[in-house]
Amino acid sequence: MRAYARARREALAIREAVRAAPRRTVVTESVLTGLVLVCSLAPVALIAPARPVAVVLLGVFAALLVPARRRYPALTVLGCVLVIAGNNVWAMVVVPCLVWSAARRVTPVRRAWAVAGTGGAGAVLLSVAAQFPGGLPAMPYLAAGAGVAALFILLPALSGVMMGRRRPLTRLLRERNAYLEQTRFLTEEAARSEERTRIAAEMHDLLGHRISLLSMHAGALQLAAERQAPALAAQAELLHTTAGTAMDELRGILGVLRHRSGEHSGERGTREDLSALVEDSRNAGADAELHWNAPESVDAHARTRQAVHRVVREGLTNALKHASGAPVRVTFQDDGDSVVVAVANGAPPVPCPPGDGNRSGLVGLHERVGLLGGVLHAGPRPDGGFLLSARIPVRPDTPPGYAASRAPVSGGAGSRPPLSTEVLTWPRLLGGGCAALLVLLPTVGGTVALLIMAVLD
Repeated sequence: MRAYARARREALAIREAVRAAPRRTVVTESVLTGLVLVCSLAPVALIAPARPVAVVLLGVFAALLVPARRRYPALTVLGCVLVIAGNNVWAMVVVPCLVWSAARRVTPVRRAWAVAGTGGAGAVLLSVAAQFPGGLPAMPYLAAGAGVAALFILLPALSGVMMGRRRPLTRLLRERNAYLEQTRFLTEEAARSEERTRIAAEMHDLLGHRISLLSMHAGALQLAAERQAPALAAQAELLHTTAGTAMDELRGILGVLRHRSGEHSGERGTREDLSALVEDSRNAGADAELHWNAPESVDAHARTRQAVHRVVREGLTNALKHASGAPVRVTFQDDGDSVVVAVANGAPPVPCPPGDGNRSGLVGLHERVGLLGGVLHAGPRPDGGFLLSARIPVRPDTPPGYAASRAPVSGGAGSRPPLSTEVLTWPRLLGGGCAALLVLLPTVGGTVALLIMAVLD
């Protein structure tokens, strides 16, 4: 009963292993089993053997050893001894492959050597036992049996053990390579974060102080202008407001550098915010208008609203700089999943000389809108004006960027990518692989000779 229960448990375990195995593995093992079965039984139909039942049973047994080598590698090596002792030469041909594949899976190495030695001794003993009823076997026959055991059991097992020891070393070196690559990436990311924090600190200490002084003096100038020069009060108020806006934007930039994007974003990108930008441009002398084709309150993400603010501000600034006196139209439209904002100016009344700008503002807008998953367009209009437009998702999926790139940076210390797995492993593993292949050469020669003898007979 115990034997029956144990066999039932093994059968259930085998069934679960087959179900859990990848489909590719199941198909491969099925094809290999079929090939071994065909190789072992096909010659039987061409050449009638003396014992056809034994030949067929040995062929089926050899085919069953193919899937068994994965779960029972030691028993597979010992089972190959029965195939060698039989009289099916064509089934014997696949024995080296089975022993080589099974010996790779026997662990630890000491157990693999014990299984290989037991299999070789068993092959010799079975050869002697097959000749013992007819008398003591002759010495040449014993030598032939020992040679077959060495070629078909010992040498393939030796090669399999060498390849089996090579596999964990390869896995270990791959894990080491992945660990070193992750460590390099984290080190570079920490260095970038530290450098961004240092830059943010310097900007806060230097620019923050200067802009604060500018805002304070602008406020004092506004108060003085209201009392002494009312005609200049509006310009003084604009200077004070601009200084305050510059301070808020500096805080936003510092938040980005310190990985606190989204803080200090306020309610930018709303209708009131865009109206204020257009009003500031009117105060500066531009003929600007806002066309709001959306509900009063658009439920957009803070990063989307901030990007809208930047697009409108950049468009109005460029219009004042390069097309002074030309009409400017700011359009905002809600398309459901995205918002479209455009700043279009007409041709300037008087041709303006080429500016000295370096298009860094447009480059920054391209990066900002692209990180949000949007599209930015900037180019001249047919009437001689200029159009700056952007389509930005209302709920961007892409996180705010300035994230470190995984691409190696050339010319920097520590930026060179780690060596590939092949470069890391070949000094240690090439020797083992070549030795394992060289060990199989006598086995290959013996198998070919056995096939030639079988065909000639």
